Amino acid sequence: MKKTKSFWKRLVLIVVVLVVVIGVVGWWHLFRKVPVTFASDVDHFKYGSIGMEDTGGMPYWLWLVLPRIFPEKLPGPGGYTSLGIVWEEGQEMPVGFTKTTIGFPRVGVNCAACHTTSVRTTPTDKPELILGGPAHHFDIQGYQRFLIACAKDPNFTADRIMKELQYVYNFSLFEKALYRYVIIPFTKRGLLEQDKQFAWMNLRPDWGPGRTDMNPFKLMVLKLEDDRSVGNTDMMAIWNERKHEGFLRHTDGLDPMLIEASISAALATGATPKTVNVPAVERVNNWLLDLPSPKYPFPVDAKLAAAGKLIFDRDCATCHAFGSARVGKLIPLAEIGTDPNRANHWTKQAAEEFNRQMDEYSWGFDHFQGSTGGYVALALDGVWARAPYLHNGSVPTLQDLLTPPESRPKTFYRGNDVYDPIGVGFVTSAPSRGGRDFSKFDTALPGNSNAGHTTGTALPPKDKASLIEYLKTF
Repeated sequence: MKKTKSFWKRLVLIVVVLVVVIGVVGWWHLFRKVPVTFASDVDHFKYGSIGMEDTGGMPYWLWLVLPRIFPEKLPGPGGYTSLGIVWEEGQEMPVGFTKTTIGFPRVGVNCAACHTTSVRTTPTDKPELILGGPAHHFDIQGYQRFLIACAKDPNFTADRIMKELQYVYNFSLFEKALYRYVIIPFTKRGLLEQDKQFAWMNLRPDWGPGRTDMNPFKLMVLKLEDDRSVGNTDMMAIWNERKHEGFLRHTDGLDPMLIEASISAALATGATPKTVNVPAVERVNNWLLDLPSPKYPFPVDAKLAAAGKLIFDRDCATCHAFGSARVGKLIPLAEIGTDPNRANHWTKQAAEEFNRQMDEYSWGFDHFQGSTGGYVALALDGVWARAPYLHNGSVPTLQDLLTPPESRPKTFYRGNDVYDPIGVGFVTSAPSRGGRDFSKFDTALPGNSNAGHTTGTALPPKDKASLIEYLKTF
């Protein structure tokens, strides 16, 4: 009898030990968090996590090999660079992409993905990066669709992926089993679920490089019903934030608070209210307060610019100069005349839900407002690097912006980072470069109209040239 009891005690102990060991091993390989910190604020902006890897991160090793397995699903050669993603020499990750260990290495995106401008003088030059600028070259929608397209392909199998992984990392037997039976199947399942979550994108015009949409907030964060509205907007510059304090945020003025706009953007990338790294976002915001706008990289005719200043002060300063009466405030649609879709897209219900649903968190929102009926008059610091223009990026260059709407380009190509110093914008006439296809922008589609903002369009050609020369100095 005693021997029987002793046997069962030992058996229970063995089972308990095995459960504990399995639990610890499982936690270590699936949930263990290894913080990654950067001494430099610049590196933190470019590569630091904002908290989206827990629920929205891609397994690093899968992320690394997918372009090799499915190159036909990209818009050209070069892997992720064909989507406008840029690397710095010597860096493991692209700018705006994070690598964080949560059990296993995972890849996420951060603020820099949408707010770093790439500029080059000729197609063969190395791109110069301008931190805080709108990422006019990055197709974030295309990136999401690439990952989903890979998961939908019959070749997205453990056998095919493990065959490719053996060339990039020496996995242990346990890691091989973990990837084959857990990580790869769960990644595929997650991407296929995202395909359903992002189905609303197929009912609207594509964003194209350098643009995003507010619908992820409404449909995926707030879980509101799809009203089929189009919320396309150009990515914005975020430098000189100290000078912008008190300005309305987002192109349509949804919120006056930088921190609320920043945390909400983190939620749109895939972070959740429970995982968003608020201190990391606050660190970025503090650095942005005094991040300067970039200087125009080409020669400026000082005499012509001086003449342009007089024109700017007379015709443009009221809405676009720091300290002026209307800068940072809303200009009604009836006055500005630009595409109304974005201004009407964010409803009162969406604003109230955003403010309400985040109440339980210490950083909860209080200032989001509903449809504003207009667009924010922006200060023009670094305006040369913000092309294309208007809130929806529908006008390629400053020259085009000073042209009557009916004469502006009806279609053009977005995604090229070669600069056009004559028009003052990026080259938009080329449909491709080096095998990479750029995105065709059609102003006839909903949300893409290039109408409105007619100030300056009636100026004599000489005055337009002077004004453009002066704008280069901002």
